Amino acid sequence: MYRSLVVLTSALFAIGTDGFVIAGTLPEAAHSLDVSVATAGWLISAYAFTYGVLGPVTAALTTRWPRRTLFLTGLGVFVAGNLLTALVPDFGVALASRALAGLGGALVTPTAIAAAAAIAAPERRGRAIATVTVGLSVSTALGAPIGTAIGSVTGDWHATMLFVSALGFLVAVGVALLMPTTPSPPPVPLRARLAPLADRRVGLTLLTRLLLFTGLYTVYSYIAESLDRATGSSGTTLAALLFAWGVASTIGTLGAGHLVDRRIINITVAVPALDFALLPWSSAHLPTTVVALVVWGLCGWGFFTPQAHRLIGVMPSSAPMLTGLNSATYEGVSLAPLVGRLGIAWAGAHWLGPIAAVLIVLALATAEAAHVVIRRRKPRPTLLGHAELTKSPAAPAGTP
Repeated sequence: MYRSLVVLTSALFAIGTDGFVIAGTLPEAAHSLDVSVATAGWLISAYAFTYGVLGPVTAALTTRWPRRTLFLTGLGVFVAGNLLTALVPDFGVALASRALAGLGGALVTPTAIAAAAAIAAPERRGRAIATVTVGLSVSTALGAPIGTAIGSVTGDWHATMLFVSALGFLVAVGVALLMPTTPSPPPVPLRARLAPLADRRVGLTLLTRLLLFTGLYTVYSYIAESLDRATGSSGTTLAALLFAWGVASTIGTLGAGHLVDRRIINITVAVPALDFALLPWSSAHLPTTVVALVVWGLCGWGFFTPQAHRLIGVMPSSAPMLTGLNSATYEGVSLAPLVGRLGIAWAGAHWLGPIAAVLIVLALATAEAAHVVIRRRKPRPTLLGHAELTKSPAAPAGTP
């Protein structure tokens, strides 16, 4: 079981790295593909949109596939997409290949989570799923900085994409050699997977996530341009900053595991709003940039677990389908480059923080609206009254 969990965690590490690594090499990619940095941001959108939208769809369409076959197919598509990005110097092909890699990620991620649940004993199932999903968090702390550093040292962003391809290939070898055969889950049609969206509590909670991550990744998508005053346009310095951000993100994700109340959710949204509003000034100097990124990582990623608890608490019987709908994160990431592109044209890259802060404040409003709706729908505590007394057995004589 533990060898399998290592393989599954590595799979999500590779998928997460691919989602985050392009931002650190975006100026080099833009120059290589002969487009503006703002236009190159579509490379992020192509991956994130395909990953986010097709996750529930592919899970519904491939329910009857053997898990090993599905895993290896997804990894093969993922590797092929990244190799195309690395080897074909054309922007149109790069967009299509990023979408292809996103499709591979959409096949792999739900399969990895389901496989973790299937191979673990019932009492260890929750821990197994949590262990595997840590791969996504660690990809921010290690994968994205390593990929950015590779692009900086080699002077070629294609080397970064080859690095991601190699990660996917190694995971595929691990799956072929180490993964046991796991049963396919019972089929769930797409309509049933999307049915929870009709509930206002679910819709508002997912809208909060969509707005928050659109705001957060408006800055991240163009982070090389946004932080160029602090980094001096050095890719190595940017990689170090991304490492600090990634470590803070991992700590935020793990540290918020037992903090699930409304106040924590509001704090993890409100603090990044203030942090981003101050970014035009804090990002002008390296020490204050480090502080801003650490605050961003701790709070932005600290939002994940409390919000997931809120979402599952709304409809516990639909927990697997609600987890699949958390792809709203990647849909927000796919929208962020569009917002960033408009922001750069209007005010410049250094002012993306305040623009993103507006979206984050809107996320705070929807988080509070979700709390109000959830509280109204929650059953009231039963009071011991006449109805209960008439249903209760008679008390023995002399009992108060």
